[in-house]
Amino acid sequence: MATDTPPLDRLSSLLDRFRVRAHLFHAGPLCGVTHFAAKEGRGFLHVLRRGEMVVTHSPRAGVSRKVVVKEPSLLLYPRPLAHDFHNAPTEGSDFVCATLDFDGGNTHPLARALPPLLLMPLRAVEGLEHSLALLFAETTRVRCGHRLLADRLFEVLLIQLLRWMLDHPEESGLPVGLLTGLGDPQLAPVLVALHERPGEAWPLEQLAREAGMSRSAFAARFKSRVGATPADYLARWRMTIAQAELRSGASVKVIADALGYANASALSRVFAQKVGVSPRAWLARQAAVDAAVAR
Repeated sequence: MATDTPPLDRLSSLLDRFRVRAHLFHAGPLCGVTHFAAKEGRGFLHVLRRGEMVVTHSPRAGVSRKVVVKEPSLLLYPRPLAHDFHNAPTEGSDFVCATLDFDGGNTHPLARALPPLLLMPLRAVEGLEHSLALLFAETTRVRCGHRLLADRLFEVLLIQLLRWMLDHPEESGLPVGLLTGLGDPQLAPVLVALHERPGEAWPLEQLAREAGMSRSAFAARFKSRVGATPADYLARWRMTIAQAELRSGASVKVIADALGYANASALSRVFAQKVGVSPRAWLARQAAVDAAVAR
């Protein structure tokens, strides 16, 4: 008797390894001009509940200099990008806003994969109603733990938005990369397997079997949907993990063992090829960046 294929969880292995933490910092109307500064490793998630507004960016930000928002919408900035909200000084323009701290900053896989600004009308994203109702209920009155609960609800909103994008890749307008790959029914099992078991060898034949495709068809589809060959994607994924582990204090030898490299030297060679500097030099540079951000 045939059995149904169990549903595939495309996000948990990624978000378990690379966390995103939300922090509520505003609830209520905004008047005049409000500036949101860019900070290393930090994004923003804004929800416009009612009213209209204009959003502006600097000319070299890589997004439209002026965006007009005419209906309840969600605005996601996954990477540091300064922006300004221009609101008419009238009642009825209600917001909730949170910062998003991505583990690893700009090396976070989602921070790299998402466009610099994602603007989605609330009506377009199915399933947000209950989370939004609870979020606004928690931000309109002070109750025990309301700020912590609001933080978690923003994280729920982000996961719901990502889930919707994976299920509607064409409507989301996502660039070629990780999320368009996870949105492909044949490639998603391969990417999840790579994310969950990065230390395995993963020859092309095995990856093609995971996708239920021939080697040539799989290789072509992977490159067109993900923007890299399977080998290059696996190497980049391993280096992203290596960077996170280096920041947490793990040694190059321990990381090499976990990621399937023969020794620390082998990992260091690949790291230098993909990142541009040795693990030690990268860690020193990252420490300097962290110190500058903290000042």
